[in-house]
Amino acid sequence: MVSAKFIFSLAAFAAAATAAPVDSQPEAHLEKRSYSGRATYYQAGMGNCGWENTGADKIVALNTAQYGSTSDQSEHCGKKVRIHHNGQTQTATVADSCPTCNYGSLDMSKSLFGALTNDNFDLGEFQMTWEFV
Repeated sequence: MVSAKFIFSLAAFAAAATAAPVDSQPEAHLEKRSYSGRATYYQAGMGNCGWENTGADKIVALNTAQYGSTSDQSEHCGKKVRIHHNGQTQTATVADSCPTCNYGSLDMSKSLFGALTNDNFDLGEFQMTWEFV
């Protein structure tokens, strides 16, 4: 015969197991996707996102493959990106599209390009990685 103490212990264990906390945001554990491509710089101005920018602003023009239709404002407009190059990391805002950039590539404001290259504009371009933040 099974003792009452054993049944009570089994019931208590089952209740504790079913009351275990559940992660309500499983997507919070997903890693951010990293992209790589070529970085160039351009003369900032009125961007496809609809606001005026200057060369002093830390902005990027996102390649059109990722930006989407240039006849509409992209869902990425205003989003932040974190860019990595040669031990340097900078954060910038998506403000424009780059129709000549390949997938993964970014066209940058002059100040952003300079911050990532120690103002070595003679490079003209460099390889980098980046992700949305």
